[in-house]
Amino acid sequence: MRVLDLPLNAIRRPLVRQTDPAKVAALMASIAEIGQQEPIDVLEVEGHYYGFSGCHRYEACQRLGLPTIRARVRRAPRSVLNLHLA
Repeated sequence: MRVLDLPLNAIRRPLVRQTDPAKVAALMASIAEIGQQEPIDVLEVEGHYYGFSGCHRYEACQRLGLPTIRARVRRAPRSVLNLHLA
């Protein structure tokens, strides 16, 4: 596993998640002040990145207009991706 700064637009979010607006706002304030402290988890499958967790951090970075997000990247085969989508 490695930690990278990935372009936000390179991460596919195949599952729609509901976010808490207050939590997103608090994260936006924190990230703007001290930066992103905790990476999101991302699967890399066949050169594509898929995010399933960290939806509040992802949305906060997106709303702040940041070009990248810090992510823990784990390579996985398509069979693992399919398990996440099931």
